[in-house]
Amino acid sequence: MNDEPPSTRAALRAGARRLISAALQASNRLRLPGPSVLPVAGAVVGLYSGLVAGIFTNLIVLVRGLTAGATELTYRLRLVAQLQSLWEALAAANWHGEYAIIATPLAFGALGLSRVIEPGGHRDEVKRRLRLLALLVLGALSLYYPLVALTAVNTLFRHPRGMPGTLEVLPWWLMLVAPTLGGYAVGLLLRNRPETHGHGVPEVVRAVKRGGEELPAEKGLLKLVASAITIGSGGSAGREGPIVYGGASFASTVGRTLGFSRKELSILMACGAGAGISASFNAPIAGAVFAMEIILREFELRVFSPIILASVAGTLVSQGVLDQEALLPRLNYQLLSGWEVLLYVLLGLLCGLLAFAFVRMLHGVEHFFAGRSQGRLSPWLARRPLPMRAALGGLCAGVLAFLSPTVWGSGTSFIPLAAVGKLSLLFLATACLLKLVATALTIGSGGSGGTFFPAALIGTMAGGAFGTLAHLLFPASTAPSGAYAIVGMGGTVAALTRGPLTGMMMVYELSGNHAIILPLMVTCSIASALCHYLTERKAPKVQSDADLLASTQVRALMLEVAPVPANLHLEPLMEELLSAESGTLPVLDAEGTVYGIVQVEQMREVWKDPALHAMLVASDLARKLPVLSPTSDLTQALRLLDHEDVDALPVAGAHGSTTCGLITRAAIRRLLHAHHTRLHARGEPVVAPTETTLVG
Repeated sequence: MNDEPPSTRAALRAGARRLISAALQASNRLRLPGPSVLPVAGAVVGLYSGLVAGIFTNLIVLVRGLTAGATELTYRLRLVAQLQSLWEALAAANWHGEYAIIATPLAFGALGLSRVIEPGGHRDEVKRRLRLLALLVLGALSLYYPLVALTAVNTLFRHPRGMPGTLEVLPWWLMLVAPTLGGYAVGLLLRNRPETHGHGVPEVVRAVKRGGEELPAEKGLLKLVASAITIGSGGSAGREGPIVYGGASFASTVGRTLGFSRKELSILMACGAGAGISASFNAPIAGAVFAMEIILREFELRVFSPIILASVAGTLVSQGVLDQEALLPRLNYQLLSGWEVLLYVLLGLLCGLLAFAFVRMLHGVEHFFAGRSQGRLSPWLARRPLPMRAALGGLCAGVLAFLSPTVWGSGTSFIPLAAVGKLSLLFLATACLLKLVATALTIGSGGSGGTFFPAALIGTMAGGAFGTLAHLLFPASTAPSGAYAIVGMGGTVAALTRGPLTGMMMVYELSGNHAIILPLMVTCSIASALCHYLTERKAPKVQSDADLLASTQVRALMLEVAPVPANLHLEPLMEELLSAESGTLPVLDAEGTVYGIVQVEQMREVWKDPALHAMLVASDLARKLPVLSPTSDLTQALRLLDHEDVDALPVAGAHGSTTCGLITRAAIRRLLHAHHTRLHARGEPVVAPTETTLVG
């Protein structure tokens, strides 16, 4: 029997109702502007970048397993048939059940909150953003655990000695046929899609540079498949470019769905790219620095939290979905004497020269297979279909693999061997040169893949060879050759990307050795500066996008339009907008001067309510914007367009004129596209090598 008085129970029920009502009212006041959602969106994008890295790695393992041959496959299937080994592999996997325990309630809570919030006004945007982010988190969880299981099963197919052991059992003819067939398959896949032939990272840099330009997700998926075939079949290429592109393209799609501004889109795309590097190297700090230094090219406070959260999320996911062993062993290398700094200066110069040679050779091979080199062979190759050219590049890589096994695939299994000094001077020097040539042939002929990991391997081999010579000459005052191999890896990556901080932080995180930071700082800064100087000096003198925008006045592209008066009612205003070429019109204020603009997109909500048609006039809908002068250059116009996050700006008309100008983002894009088309028709590079990186 309940002894509680009815009045007390009624009071409790009334209090609960008031509490629920207050909570509902508070939820209806909830706002989720772009800057507040950006860190959460960055973390979600980081989750998917880690998943992309896991899917891509498993694709490579699949292609590599098919390449291994029937004998090796039978041997490995025999291991899988031992259920005990299978259960041991699954038990040892990094399941991280706490991810589901933390993320599931948060996601369902956000879904519940999105249903509770009343529709209407800004609340519709809040509901949509909550629902999308929650569904993305649940989608990431549904992909994570199957990928962990697949990775655990794939560990049973790995040779005990890694890639060196796999190459020992491959028949000689298969080492020639596999990369040839892989190149042919990639050529078939990409022959009707010339826009997919980039290395990955340069496309992301350009998209971010152009204010968050859209990156199609299907192109990113195609890059992943093509690169997996190239690397898995033995072509010499890296895996980071496709992962970076995949993460950035997913971020582009998510950011546009969430309604982010162009600046926020650029930051989110950098989140996806940085998380891809973090997942690939298990190095979150290096990934974040890469996103800010290479992709976004700024270190403002507002970009820190989304990029860092994305890198952390990508690394956490990759620790489960990638069978990651430490790329570098933990070694206590350090600077033995002050004189040794001079040797690291020389190593920096060597790394800079190697990176420059890599860039030049890659461009040279691309031009040779495109028919832009002298002689008869180059034009003849250009007339062959892409599958044949890519197959020829794969065959060349297969031939070079007989001389050095580092040519096969990404070759990263040999980096730890160089770091502990187990490779001879001849092996190191040969591997450095052949990896450089093989990567240029694989990618330049039409293969797919990146240049980040090949650059790391080239630098490791060069540093190891340099360190071996230095230790032979000065055994008492120099560290072992492995120290120079590690520093050489960072120096070559820094030189190729022209990002010294990225090279430093990557090797610092991978090595876990604080004492190596001083040699890294010396080598990375010198290598980066030298490669940048040489690339800029040798770069063709073409008019860059920045030069074109700075030399073109607004008057050259602006539309002459008649502004609408401030008191124009909604229905005639709508008719004017629909007949306007750009769907945008300048609006005058009460004094007859240009006030701002009104766009047809603004009419969607107000047009639904007929009661507003007689009440609203142009001045009620116009957005106040700065008015450009016709003599302003397009650089200033584009800067204002980005700052105001609009697609058009008004331009002051001549004194006494009844018209004024309108400059649109679409007109500027058409100008740049026409400029690129003219350069391409003349066989000149669309983007100068100093404007973007070749890394990928």
